[in-house]
Formats: sequence, C-alpha cells, structure tokens
Amino acid sequence: MKRFWKKPDLQGLDEMEKAILFKAQRNAYFFLVAALLLLSLNRSIRVYRYHERLDPLPALLLAAAVLIQTFSQLLMTRNAVKDDEESFETAPLIRIIFFLCVVTVIIATAGAAILLTGVKA
Repeated sequence: MKRFWKKPDLQGLDEMEKAILFKAQRNAYFFLVAALLLLSLNRSIRVYRYHERLDPLPALLLAAAVLIQTFSQLLMTRNAVKDDEESFETAPLIRIIFFLCVVTVIIATAGAAILLTGVKA
C-alpha cells in the first residue's frame, strides 16, 4: 500500500515508456477538452432555446485547461531553449504573462457580454 501512495518515479522509465505515457496523457487531455467544449455548447444551446439558467462552470473549466496548457507549453519551450543562441523560440516571461492576461480578459469580456445582453442567469 505504501508504494501506491509514493510519488511516481518517471526517472526509471525508458524512452518508449515515456512516449507511451506522453501519448496517453495527450489523449486524455484532448478527450477532456472535447468533452468540456461539447458540454459548454450544450449548455449554451439550452440557455438560448429553453431559457434555462446559465451554468458557466464548463466554459470556465475549458478556458482554465487551455490557459494552463498554453502557459505550460510556452514556459517549457522557453526553458528548453533558454541558453541556445540560435533559437528564436524564447520570449520574455513578461510577454508570456501579458499574452495570457489578454486572453483571459477577452474570455471574461465575452462572458460578461453574454450575461449583459439579456440572458437570464
């Protein structure tokens, strides 16, 4: 039972096992994003057609998942090529954070616009 609660040891995996683990995680992520997108669309259609109460939780979870994935990818790319002189992949951390803040503001503005245009919450 103690082994079950230990932190998974990714250092002992070879390249094939790491690739399999990465593909499984990627497939799970895409499934969750697709499920949240469909659930958000379903909730939006129900609000529009049947004037039901607006449930922003699926859309917020979807936006958070995409923002976390994008932020992680940008930071990992930046850290991987930080010391490489020939790479143009690296961007200042402030620019990355600014980009994510702009995306978050756009999502929040769209949500507020939907709420203020007459959809009953």
